[in-house]
Amino acid sequence: MSQQTENIMKEIRLEKVVLNMGVGKSGDAIEIAKKALDQISGKKSNSRNAKKAQRDWGVRKNEPIGVAVTVRSNDAKELLKKLFEAKGNTIKGKSIDREGNLSFGILEHIDIPGIKYDPKIGILGLNVTVNLARPGFSIKVRSKHKAKIGKTHKITPNDAKDYLTKEFGVSVN
Repeated sequence: MSQQTENIMKEIRLEKVVLNMGVGKSGDAIEIAKKALDQISGKKSNSRNAKKAQRDWGVRKNEPIGVAVTVRSNDAKELLKKLFEAKGNTIKGKSIDREGNLSFGILEHIDIPGIKYDPKIGILGLNVTVNLARPGFSIKVRSKHKAKIGKTHKITPNDAKDYLTKEFGVSVN
């Protein structure tokens, strides 16, 4: 028992990666964005509808104005490695929130390795949101007996930076 074992409940894991494209209008633009996200993620994407009408912008309530896809498990890790490579394996420190999640943008989807330019799609940008979790985090989202995550069990920005550096080789500035 001379070796100290780490607490497996403190182990940080990648819960999900969400890719989002805000198109701003419905029609062909939504279909083009769906094709691009399907190509990037390998999963089927969903359209996101407007919550409110914005008369100045010509947007009606419940009109599709964006596209998103959620990727989990090992597929998320592989996708995230490609996305970090598109960003040059560096992210800004301010893109990590106080809960340890991070968000960043990619200006051109063709920067992602394995994605080739398609004249039908063109060049689109996207937002990436990464959600990190520890075992036991499901108590805050379950339907019965919801509970808060304790302060010592939450993921801090420094924990997230260490995880990203160790797991993906990303430098955080």
